[in-house]
Amino acid sequence: MRTSLRVMLGAVVAVALGTAATLWATAAGAAHSAAATTVTLLYGTAPDYLDPQESYTTQGAEADWVSYLGLYSYAHANGSAGGVVIPALATAQPKITNGGKTYTMTLRKNLVYSNGKAVKASDFAYSIERALKLNWGGDPFYTGYIVGATAYQKGKATTISGISANDATGKITVHLLSAYGPFENILAFPSSGFVPTGTIMKVTNTAPPGVGPYMITNIVPTKSWDGTINPYYAKEAIPGIPVAHVNVAAKVESNTTTETEDVLNNSADLFDTGDSIAPSLLAQIKSQDASRYATTPVVQTFYFFMNGTIKPFNSQLVREAVVMSVDRNALSRLDGGNLVPGCYFLPIGMLGHPTKPCPYGNPAVSPTAATLAKAKKLIAQAGDTGAAVNVYSEERQPRTQFVTYYASVLSSLGFKVTIKPIIDTNYFPTVGNLKLNAQTGFADWLEDFPNPADFYLLLDKNSIQPVNNQNFSQTNDPKIQNAIKQLDALPPNQLQSHAADWQQLDYYVAQKAYELVYGYPTDPEFASTRVNFKKLIVQPTYGWDWTSFQTGG
Repeated sequence: MRTSLRVMLGAVVAVALGTAATLWATAAGAAHSAAATTVTLLYGTAPDYLDPQESYTTQGAEADWVSYLGLYSYAHANGSAGGVVIPALATAQPKITNGGKTYTMTLRKNLVYSNGKAVKASDFAYSIERALKLNWGGDPFYTGYIVGATAYQKGKATTISGISANDATGKITVHLLSAYGPFENILAFPSSGFVPTGTIMKVTNTAPPGVGPYMITNIVPTKSWDGTINPYYAKEAIPGIPVAHVNVAAKVESNTTTETEDVLNNSADLFDTGDSIAPSLLAQIKSQDASRYATTPVVQTFYFFMNGTIKPFNSQLVREAVVMSVDRNALSRLDGGNLVPGCYFLPIGMLGHPTKPCPYGNPAVSPTAATLAKAKKLIAQAGDTGAAVNVYSEERQPRTQFVTYYASVLSSLGFKVTIKPIIDTNYFPTVGNLKLNAQTGFADWLEDFPNPADFYLLLDKNSIQPVNNQNFSQTNDPKIQNAIKQLDALPPNQLQSHAADWQQLDYYVAQKAYELVYGYPTDPEFASTRVNFKKLIVQPTYGWDWTSFQTGG
């Protein structure tokens, strides 16, 4: 998942059912806000979207996973315990038959949306169809596995033939093209969250009704939105998914120094876990009140993509040269020392992370003059000395500093470099548009689910799509494709026994220098003195668990 927001288009947007539903949501939100405490949550970057069937960044998903429950969700717990899939709108774990290709589930009875409308089993099929119509960035998770999903997306069918639902019994059945071990995780995506059948098939500035502890209201594109307590959820509270305690006023503050200062002086309550604490204030925070600051490891990779379809990065020699020339320690310092240097695409904490030494030098050791001289020779050998390179960058700190440093390395290697800054909310949609054919730039990925198959979406040729493309390097390697086909089919109980196979694949990717990986972050937990810090939960995929927000004690 992109963390500046997996950002797909240019504004914070969502979808409306119509004027009546919008008026209801506004009135209900206002009434409930008056009755409950509100905490302020700051984000350095606006979500790509707040619509569950379009959002593919952590800022959007953080709000959506507690506002748009699907058949399954995740445990509300810190660390690895938060990666456990639990039933949400389904009554139990799925019954898996037909060699792992058929999933059968039953919808809970008497569920209602945040506008009071009854939930139907057929809403599941409609919600998946809607994600495909809206070109959700992760739609290969659907089209690559669900029977009939590709035909529906291409307009060759009016429904997804592999999904059937019985509104009378609540029975839902999904047929897959082939066994896919993490499919239950796919059913837990916010994009698989239920919205009512008939929800408009486009994105607007209001949020559709959903099922969950929260509902999203009062959206001001690129600036703010509210997480309002859903007045219906407490009546139907689902085991394992808590009720909300406070309303959330989410606001965008693009200057991370101001964002840090606002939480430090208690004018705001919570700092986005996906942002970086201003290094100049970190020592003060630690010394002043360590009881409201901590760090948490995350399963995430920071990297620069290199487009292997065009010069100069279509040469492996060039890619190797650039990989060996970047000083990961310098990049870590730009993030206040919160990046662990690395070279492997699968991050620390993800099964399959290789243990072998990196192919092109120890990432914890800064490159020497001899290394840089060798890199220049490789580039000359490839015939690419002096090639023009456009480097794409977000505008938020420290990501713009990451790119500035990267550009300086490329310049020192003899390339003619131009930095292309893009406003954060537009960044990933821009570099993910194949018409641009971006050469290189910033990228990152936070796990969608605890399985290496999630990261390999970004190296899968089937992920290359005209818009909302996630395979920025446009990698298309038969060896990777063959490995993905075999390893993706593994059921969860066989994943650990094949860790070495994932390690071997990831080492191969590092050898080919398909991506320039430079580190794995730790995320901040930082709150005002109003917030009960001991109660806070950071969900390993989505960030803050809003249901853990409480004030006092």
